Amino acid sequence: MSSSPCNPAASDAPEPGRARADGQTEAISAQLTRLRRRLERLEPLAEVTVTLPRSGRSFSVVRPVDIDRLLDEAERDPEEQLPYWAELWPSGIALADALALEPEVVRGATVLELGCGLGLTAAAALRAGAEVLATDYAPEALLLTRLNCLANAGREPSTLRLNWRRPSPRLLAAAGPAGFPVVLAADVLYEERDVEPLFRLVGEVVAPGGLLWLAEPGRHSAARFLALARDAGWRGSAETWDGPWPDPLDERVRVTVHRLRRP
Repeated sequence: MSSSPCNPAASDAPEPGRARADGQTEAISAQLTRLRRRLERLEPLAEVTVTLPRSGRSFSVVRPVDIDRLLDEAERDPEEQLPYWAELWPSGIALADALALEPEVVRGATVLELGCGLGLTAAAALRAGAEVLATDYAPEALLLTRLNCLANAGREPSTLRLNWRRPSPRLLAAAGPAGFPVVLAADVLYEERDVEPLFRLVGEVVAPGGLLWLAEPGRHSAARFLALARDAGWRGSAETWDGPWPDPLDERVRVTVHRLRRP
């Protein structure tokens, strides 16, 4: 019994699964290049490796180096918004870590992030299997979030520019009457003027019975926000993170991650 001759063309052909994977890798690489071009105004950019304290998961985060230039530009902003988004804050790291430890909370859900900054928390949510709508006041933050999410999670979130003192009708439309089952926010309460607007907003976008995961490092404005939530019937639990954090200057920072359920 003779065997059939080998077909060289067939044997050299790539496997369908591998071809799809190669094509996806090329598409991601091309999109990363496009996003970096759109961020040229922020150059120089640095790439920082962040290891989450408890889960041990690692992320590579691209961030601006020249913060002084961003501060100068903020002086011309009518809302006087400082470039908080350009820093890697312990609260964002802790919230990303909490998501890595409990991915089932967001897996398969569409979640909203308020104040996405550099995109670390959004990337962790995408890795956990969520669909993410990431919002921030700064267009640069939205671009960096897309870049860092694509680099770390292999896909981008939806993004929307947001000033929570005057919420966008597009955000309220995205929330719809049902609201988002989970809303994420890391260190968004830098200033006292943001407490009431942010509390009104979460009341509009968190679904009844839904969760707000708020990470904060003990600011007075956060305590005021939490008091408003308690008075309005929000209930939940809290857990603290002590680091270690990437920046030695944050060594003594303690972050609390609050899991607040809307009544």
